[in-house]
Amino acid sequence: MIKNHPAVLPHFEVNLKDRQYQFWERNPLSIDLYSRKVIEQKLSYIHANPLKGKWLLANSPDKYWFSSYRFYEMNIDEFGFLTHYLEDC
Repeated sequence: MIKNHPAVLPHFEVNLKDRQYQFWERNPLSIDLYSRKVIEQKLSYIHANPLKGKWLLANSPDKYWFSSYRFYEMNIDEFGFLTHYLEDC
């Protein structure tokens, strides 16, 4: 940005401790995961999201690398740090 579009950069300046510029909206929507049904609904949404709308990052949920879909649906742990949400129940 500094090299190619220096005139645009001031529009992204922020007064935050951890960054000088911000290019995305920080507005997290927290959802209480109060039941197994809600957890599974949110997981389905998360797994389907890269396939829809403006994203179109993969043709199927198992093809999107940064997804936990393969962990939950295919029992493949490629990341090594995921834990199943039912593990602590």
